[in-house]
Amino acid sequence: MRRPRWRTVGGALIRVVAVWAVSTLTMLLLAGVLPDFRLQSADGESTTRVAIAAALGAGAFGLLSALVWPVLVRALLLVPAFVLGLLVFFLNGSLLLIALRLVPVGNGAAEPETAVVVAAAMSAASSATSTFLAVRDDGAYRRRLARLADRRRRRRGAEGGPRTTPGTVFLQLDGVGHDVLREALRPRTGAGGRRRPPLMETVAGWAAESHRLTPWRTDWSSQTGASQLGILHGSNEDVPAFRWYEKETGEVLVSGRPAGAAELQRRAVARTRDGGLLSADGASRGNLFSGGADQLALVLSVAARRGRHNRSRSGYFAYFSDPANATRTAVSYLAEVFREIGQSTRAKLRREHPRLGRGGLYPFVRAFATVVERDVVVAAVIGDILSGRTAVYADLVGYDEVAHHSGPRGRDTHQVLRGLDRAIKLIAKVTEHAPRPYRLVLLSDHGQSPGETFAARYGLTLEELVRTGRAPGAGREPVVLASGNLGLVSFPDLPGRASRELIEERHPGLLGTLADHPGIGFLLVRSERHGPVVLGPGGAEHRLDTGEGAADSPLRALGPGAEEAVRRTAGFPHTADIMVNSAYDPATGAVHAFEEQIGSHGGLGGEQGRPFLLWPKELSAPVGEGEELVGAERVHRVLRRWLREAGGPQVPVGRIPVHRGVVDESLPMGDLPAPFAVGDPGMLDKTQ
Repeated sequence: MRRPRWRTVGGALIRVVAVWAVSTLTMLLLAGVLPDFRLQSADGESTTRVAIAAALGAGAFGLLSALVWPVLVRALLLVPAFVLGLLVFFLNGSLLLIALRLVPVGNGAAEPETAVVVAAAMSAASSATSTFLAVRDDGAYRRRLARLADRRRRRRGAEGGPRTTPGTVFLQLDGVGHDVLREALRPRTGAGGRRRPPLMETVAGWAAESHRLTPWRTDWSSQTGASQLGILHGSNEDVPAFRWYEKETGEVLVSGRPAGAAELQRRAVARTRDGGLLSADGASRGNLFSGGADQLALVLSVAARRGRHNRSRSGYFAYFSDPANATRTAVSYLAEVFREIGQSTRAKLRREHPRLGRGGLYPFVRAFATVVERDVVVAAVIGDILSGRTAVYADLVGYDEVAHHSGPRGRDTHQVLRGLDRAIKLIAKVTEHAPRPYRLVLLSDHGQSPGETFAARYGLTLEELVRTGRAPGAGREPVVLASGNLGLVSFPDLPGRASRELIEERHPGLLGTLADHPGIGFLLVRSERHGPVVLGPGGAEHRLDTGEGAADSPLRALGPGAEEAVRRTAGFPHTADIMVNSAYDPATGAVHAFEEQIGSHGGLGGEQGRPFLLWPKELSAPVGEGEELVGAERVHRVLRRWLREAGGPQVPVGRIPVHRGVVDESLPMGDLPAPFAVGDPGMLDKTQ
């Protein structure tokens, strides 16, 4: 039964008045307790005039936030993304000072630093009030979601009523290994033997009831560039590492930079002659690559393009154009900065080992990954679901960033896993209001292996070790690069792929110095006589083409699949002259990163090469009984098959607290229902 229009309008008016009243009371309270904030002249004013001044000031601040804030946010797109959280506070405070100037009664004034505090408090109070009212009226909330979904379908030209064919949302939990996830799904034991829920309670429920969990094995290059390119575009051929030197251009290609990601995507599309996993009505959110989607936000491969819908930061504009979203995320951002400072200080005082220095800009980079990027990506996915898009692929990067600096397991990463679970729960809740049923698939692109850095353990970097094995003045300096515990050594003055024989002729002691070092597990070189050869300590030599030396191969300690992965990489055109994999301890799972990371990935050894796939039971199994899912390209084929498998029930989920959410510039913030526009105040103290 359709609700009378007068009741709808009346309900909206009541909510506006309630939010205004709360903002007014908040301003009055702050004026009473903050010495540098006042709503009256020095001679004093009557209580009535002060109350009127507060009401007018709150109203002016609300209007300025609604009208001016989107323009300010567009200007913010020109600054580095990780400083957005700080600028939000200062700009919000500036709007409050302007609002006080516009009030015709009283004589309101505030010091600039106090205005920042007052503006943040008022935004948070209005956000909490609006959310509370919307959530309390569950029927109205559901009707608003239904209207929003219907409006968005009309904008996209959808025909008819709700669609019965399920859509699919792929959520990539960056860096979360299979074993780490399984631990996060188990009940925990607290003090006194008290049973505590799993870290990821929502996902644990899925794994027990509606989903199945399986590991898969990465390629040798166990990092996001190789894995996500293979998953989204079906080919990660000739991606030997996260970064590598290309002799024909004399440049280093880095998959984590816009130009590098765009070039890798171009090569993959040219190789497969296919747009990608998301070509049919898809959306790509927070990824390195587009997957062929026509809806993009925070996608690195298009970051350098010009155009309204191709800018990687358009998602930031859509999200932060609402001042309540901006304030909430900014508060969480600063809380995360201080949390990181506290955690790093505690690690230092406890003399935890291994440990990295975590000063400088890192607290702000971490807060950006675990709060800002998470909020924007989740909001974009919510918008996609309400639009009824067929396929959505989104990357949540917070765990990977924290695990690099804190290690794959521990209190720091546990907080991130809890936050990821809340984000997943929230997205699942939104599917109840979507114009079509949705299947939710969780996966990761790689895991992380712990271990002390190579430099910390042995007192020199890989580049310094390479120099010690070369005669002074023996040609141009080699290009030495690192990708986790995978190192690459290229000689710019040796044309093409330098052979083992030529390297030994030019640099007689180099290969022996590297292979015999205790921090190095094995080398891969190309022999003119024997093809690809794996070298290990004590003269071990495994000729991959013939299998000679396999019994004593250093690859045996790395488990099944290592030889296959190394052989595949050996055939890449841009594989380095010398590929270096760090030592691996099977007893502890530890590796030694050639970068400053105590949780690393990029090479072979341990959990970094064992990510996970969690899929709804109604979908077909990824592989047959007893088979192993190997390689990102094969994962791509599995996901494509699932997109073809139409029909089946919606994933069952429980009740989930509402949260903020918008998508990109195609959806003005004014179209969002209040719970998504202003967020859940209960989550302010639950950021990772």
